[in-house]
Amino acid sequence: METITDIPALRARLQCESAIAFVPTMGNLHDGHLSLVRLAQQKADCVVASIFVNRLQFLPTEDFAQYPRTLADDCKLLQEQGVNVVFAPDERDIYPVPQEFLLEPTPLANTLEGEFRPGFFRGVMTVVLKLFNIVQPQVAVFGKKDYQQLQLVRAMVRQLNLPLEIIAGETARASDGLALSSRNRYLSSEERAEAVRLHQVLSEMKRTVAAGNRNFPQLCRNARENLAGHGWEVDYIALQQRDTLAPARADDSDLVALAAARLGKTRLIDNLEISAGA
Repeated sequence: METITDIPALRARLQCESAIAFVPTMGNLHDGHLSLVRLAQQKADCVVASIFVNRLQFLPTEDFAQYPRTLADDCKLLQEQGVNVVFAPDERDIYPVPQEFLLEPTPLANTLEGEFRPGFFRGVMTVVLKLFNIVQPQVAVFGKKDYQQLQLVRAMVRQLNLPLEIIAGETARASDGLALSSRNRYLSSEERAEAVRLHQVLSEMKRTVAAGNRNFPQLCRNARENLAGHGWEVDYIALQQRDTLAPARADDSDLVALAAARLGKTRLIDNLEISAGA
């Protein structure tokens, strides 16, 4: 495995590769990231993983400075996984001058996560497009855990006619169902035991919808009350159409339940796809 930190060296290394699968990350890797790597290895002979903590997607009140940076450990995991190239640029490589050209995403970016983190998806889409231009992959792999991000990346690729395929990886979970996340390490032992409730309320929504309940607003209220009653501060719980993330209608069949809530100082997100006719 090669670890490359500057753009010209990366382009020189990749110029003879005929098929590249790309996995962008912010590091502090766990098995959720590695599952995306394994998926990428099924799609191309050369797998490139990037590690870059993107300042543009953090709000002033968020944890950019504290976000865990574990490059040596991350590279060890990626080498064990058989990754060909790790791209670990410095901030000055990605943003050599102040980034004045910013990619404005679709109105979807102002809902759900975007409502509570204004400007977040502008920063995400800008850096993702830059990384696509740098790596020039034929395939890129994103996890379903960040469901709204996945749909926005798909829309960007489609509308900008980018010559690559976006592959979605399933959410990796702990044995009790908690979605794996780099921010889980912020949880105390008591909070970690409670954190599984987020997955549980979404699973109950899934069971209820699949059984035929179409009172979607009431289901979301019930889930919100469940979390709030156990000390969570809920940003949103929503049932949306799976492809568009528009609010679900009673006759929709392919749905997704999405949630974001804060437990103590840790903000967690999760989602579950639902087939209403199951």
